[in-house]
Amino acid sequence: MALTESTMMELGSFAPDFSLPSTDGEQLSLADFKDAKLLVVLFICNHCPYVIHIAPALKKLSDTYLAKSVAFVAISSNDVEHYPADSFELMAKEKAKRAYQFPYLYDQEQKVARAYQAACTPDIYVFDETRKLAYRGEFDGSRPTRISSGNYRSDNQATGESLAKALDTLLAGDKINTTQYPSIGCNIKWKAGNEPDYV
Repeated sequence: MALTESTMMELGSFAPDFSLPSTDGEQLSLADFKDAKLLVVLFICNHCPYVIHIAPALKKLSDTYLAKSVAFVAISSNDVEHYPADSFELMAKEKAKRAYQFPYLYDQEQKVARAYQAACTPDIYVFDETRKLAYRGEFDGSRPTRISSGNYRSDNQATGESLAKALDTLLAGDKINTTQYPSIGCNIKWKAGNEPDYV
């Protein structure tokens, strides 16, 4: 694992389109979320300790804001040949295990991750009603504690405070603070030759 920060795509950028299969058997694109007031796009995966750390709080937070017309979509872009724990089949099991109510999509060709300049898991983006980027960065200030290679514990529980504050501000129609802090997590596992120039 290479500890990686998000690239912090330029605020005001339009959400890149996508068309990806979901673990629920659908093919979903950006247009499928057109009725939502806000759209949260998350690049995650099954095995990353940084994603596992936020998973319980992500479930709680997403359930709260889904009821407020905020859409969430998670995307996994990892190379499953070399990281089989992130396979499409296991993505479906992970979604069921976490009881996520939002779709979980598979970016097999890694083109969507590149379009979003995604670099780490979790990498989080919030787009406003016009689908311009309003927030990108950390879920909150907590991080898992590394015990040894591949072993982590959550001394400080994740709350989603940073993301929730951004969502509340945007839903209220207020101006969002542009001082935002990058997410930190495992690097996206790029296929050989697919590594973007921004990492």
